Amino acid sequence: MVGRGELTDKAWERIAPLLPSNGKGRRWRDHRQVINGILWKLRTGAPWRDVPERYGPWKTCHERLRIWTMDGTWARILDEAVAKDDAAGELEWVLSVDSTSIRAHQHAAGAPKKGAALIRSRPSLWPGSAFGRSRGGLTSKIHLAVDGAGLPISIILTEGQAGGNPQLLPLLEQISVARQGPGRPRVTPQAVLADKAYSHPSTRAALGARRIRFTSPERSDQVARRKAKGSAGGRPPAFDEEEYKRRNLVERCFNRYKQFRDLATRYAKRAAYYTSEVIIASIILRLK
Repeated sequence: MVGRGELTDKAWERIAPLLPSNGKGRRWRDHRQVINGILWKLRTGAPWRDVPERYGPWKTCHERLRIWTMDGTWARILDEAVAKDDAAGELEWVLSVDSTSIRAHQHAAGAPKKGAALIRSRPSLWPGSAFGRSRGGLTSKIHLAVDGAGLPISIILTEGQAGGNPQLLPLLEQISVARQGPGRPRVTPQAVLADKAYSHPSTRAALGARRIRFTSPERSDQVARRKAKGSAGGRPPAFDEEEYKRRNLVERCFNRYKQFRDLATRYAKRAAYYTSEVIIASIILRLK
């Protein structure tokens, strides 16, 4: 019987073939049992030592998270889930982009600076902690692109004070959806929807050069600057109000992320491990 918040049989059938087989040495504890332990931790936000015994030793759950972060297993599972949705025609290539700040718990601070863990696959290499300091304390920021169904397709973690617009192109550059048959991976969306924080002439030019339709309202200062130039300021950029209404899909995805208490407040010391937790939650959302 599947417990609350655990992998369903359907999700396990999708994940199981993508997991590493037993290597040298002792046989690994059952993958499904351990992943359910990791999901329990993500859902509750409890300390690792409080993971129930039915999921095996807590150290095994944490070590599996670490190993599969280092070798890119979590990222590969998400990539495969996205590719299968695309092959089935269920991935709509109109992306919504935004970012959200995450407060860090005091227990997340204090990771050693030497020997920092790295993610060796997408999304990028993230050494150390990726913490930003503000009046409210330590914060991190999740930058996210979701497809037309509001499901995650690209993720980046930065310091809390990092702006969203500089991460837009890196988010898009991470996208590489493999074909189920012959052909190159798909890397270019049809359109990108974003709020005013992403409305910059350089962003519009970069997406236009890639032939990506960009829907974002102009900021008031940009409107004033354009009008001050008169006819030399050019026409206002195209803006489809009806299409822009779909931008809230990314906000809904953030709300679903934060139902995992371990994501709503960051407890992980390492940016690599917290990013993997976001990726695991993304996998669960895609496989539901």
